[in-house]
Amino acid sequence: MNVSILGCGYVGLVTGVCLAELGHTIIGVDVDKNKIESINNGHPPLYEDKLPELLLKNLKNKKFIATIDLKSALSSSEFVFVCVGTPQLDSGETNLDFINSAFTSLSEELKTRKIPLTIVIKSTVPPGTNDLMLSLLEKKSGKKEGVDFHLLSNPEFLREGKAIYDFFNPDKIVIGARNKNASERLKNLYSGLPGKIIETDPKTAEMIKYANNAFLATKISFSNEIGNICKKLDIDSYNVMDAIGLDQRIGRAFLDSGIGFGGSCFPKDVKSLIYTSKKLKYEPKLLEQVVELNEKQPLKIIELLKKSLPNLKGRTIGVLGLAFKPDTDDIREAPSIKIVDALLKEGSKIVVYDPKAMDNFKKLYPQIKYVTVEEVIRSEAVLILTEWKEFESFNYKGKIVVAGRRIKKAREAKIYEGVCW
Repeated sequence: MNVSILGCGYVGLVTGVCLAELGHTIIGVDVDKNKIESINNGHPPLYEDKLPELLLKNLKNKKFIATIDLKSALSSSEFVFVCVGTPQLDSGETNLDFINSAFTSLSEELKTRKIPLTIVIKSTVPPGTNDLMLSLLEKKSGKKEGVDFHLLSNPEFLREGKAIYDFFNPDKIVIGARNKNASERLKNLYSGLPGKIIETDPKTAEMIKYANNAFLATKISFSNEIGNICKKLDIDSYNVMDAIGLDQRIGRAFLDSGIGFGGSCFPKDVKSLIYTSKKLKYEPKLLEQVVELNEKQPLKIIELLKKSLPNLKGRTIGVLGLAFKPDTDDIREAPSIKIVDALLKEGSKIVVYDPKAMDNFKKLYPQIKYVTVEEVIRSEAVLILTEWKEFESFNYKGKIVVAGRRIKKAREAKIYEGVCW
């Protein structure tokens, strides 16, 4: 099938390249000319495992191409996936400006289109957004859903760093549609993929994504709360979580305690759900506590550092890991940001290393030093903030190490502290 992808960021590019790998013909559309040029040259504007190889392969096979020309892309497309950003406002509300802009552009294209177009919202949006966009499309284009176009919701459940694997090995594929024919068309697009297909209405599909991420965030904050208690009792929280994770009702995933969750999804989605709940005059106290605990958790590492170095002013502190998780260069809402902020306020000299995220971090903190692993290890104290596999091979003997993520080799340090173990 011929598919346009509107928005070539993380979700859009991964979705487009993977659909191309399934045999579909994909046109990625974005307003950023530099990004489009980079993609067409085989250089993804973000780091994701196996993405460069798949992009190059499908560019060569002419199954994927990127453009800034929406009209041209849609002229040959049966589907268009809307994958634009939905950033968070200070209030917690989801900013739908990019969504509104995308659908305004689509409504203009629908005015003169002769054959039906299937539009799929892939972006994470508050429940009810599909209904709002349907009204916008019908009002501005003069066309009718079910006759001139179909509008579906199909949220993504991709883990950064594992997104390619997750696309081809989904636990579930959620399709929110108003009629069976539209749902069947989207099912056919995903033909051959494993995972249970959940067919529901658009608003429920949107809520599934929010509930999914809110639950995983809650699991992490619960693990950190227990981890903080374990630390005071001199108990290794991982031993506790390994045991309770064997309970089939609980499961071991997302129970690794540490310095909290980050990234583009969990913080934003939980806060958006809180905002939506309050708008409905419901107080989501559990979710508020999840966010509050997560915002405080990164600074636990500073408290532990001060046990060995009470005065941090002028001290050289090394930081290993800047990305919010391994196998990505994403620093959005990363715990490293709060920790570096705290060290700067203390007057510390900061040297950092991350295999992929240093260029992104430099945009926020040009004043700190970006160095080799060896220079970080030579610091007066080392903070481990991301569990990159390569960190297991370093020599920590004779050092002061405070670990916000669990690296077993770091236990060889002269002084070792784990945030929750």
